[in-house]
Amino acid sequence: MIKAVLFDMDGILIDTEKYLTVYKQKAMREAGYRMSLEDAYLFRSLDAKFARVKAKEMYGADFDYDGIRGRRQQLMAEHIEKYGLETKPFVRETLTELRRRGFQTAVVTATEETRAVRYLKMVGFVDLFDEIISASMVENGKPCPDVYLHACEKIGKKPKECLAAEDSPNGVRAAWSAGCHVVMVPDLTGPTKETAEMADYVVKNLGEIPELPMLK
Repeated sequence: MIKAVLFDMDGILIDTEKYLTVYKQKAMREAGYRMSLEDAYLFRSLDAKFARVKAKEMYGADFDYDGIRGRRQQLMAEHIEKYGLETKPFVRETLTELRRRGFQTAVVTATEETRAVRYLKMVGFVDLFDEIISASMVENGKPCPDVYLHACEKIGKKPKECLAAEDSPNGVRAAWSAGCHVVMVPDLTGPTKETAEMADYVVKNLGEIPELPMLK
């Protein structure tokens, strides 16, 4: 029986993945590199220490991952200061309904804790969750299961009692590896064969989640 629903943040609750991708590519161009959309998508929700290794494999041992990442973060911060944050559809309605039914809710994000809390406060969602769990709290972020295992521990539930909502392959792998049930809500890309097999459900938007048989 499902007792809690866990939500990724970027691409699930707030509509930031598209801008993270744009500014990642911009930072790369400024540094003299070209990054295709397909390559940019590989880094969604990927823990920095794994991303650093992958980037050096793709672009060379002298690739300045941390410098380019810092520039991308600066560009993203400037965008948010100017335009604010956009939210994904049906967030408040879905969270309100799930909590009304007695499900625990938590955020499980690759974003650093302080920034995640700030973003959720900016869009008025922070009070909709029992816990906000960041990959910065564990040794290994997504696609490793650590952050989901930590989230389950914090809310006092077994992984098999939790449904995780994720939009990216790295997030799906993390939740599935932890033993959680998974609903994929595609954002920038649809499910791959691998993620489709890992996910219990694939839905179009968050508004479909309360109607899932697993939550009835």
